[in-house]
Amino acid sequence: MSKKVLDASAILAILFHEPGEEKLTDEILDEAVLSTVNLAEVHSKLVKMGHDPEAAWSDAEAVAPTEDYSPAHAKLAGTLAKSTSQYGLSLGDRSCLALAISLGAEVYTTEKLWKNLKVGVPIHVIR
Repeated sequence: MSKKVLDASAILAILFHEPGEEKLTDEILDEAVLSTVNLAEVHSKLVKMGHDPEAAWSDAEAVAPTEDYSPAHAKLAGTLAKSTSQYGLSLGDRSCLALAISLGAEVYTTEKLWKNLKVGVPIHVIR
């Protein structure tokens, strides 16, 4: 089984039934993981929108298992800062990519600018 990494935007597309959600098939979701950094992003977004923090956590956590953010991921995310700066990637974005690179996994996102990234792993923009 080859893991698929979901960006926070892909998780939110699932939770809010947004366009692109249909591209995240059961087969993809069965292999999906997300960084704990992206889990925090999703949780934060839901809480800011007024969701109960406990319910928001349960909803965010239910989509896919998480991979702990390691010092190696942190180093890789920092290293990506220069090569991705023209795209305005956040720490969360780079953390997602760092996880995918470390796993040799495909990435799924709604961020259209990511289609231009050349980071050594396939990136699928779902809308």
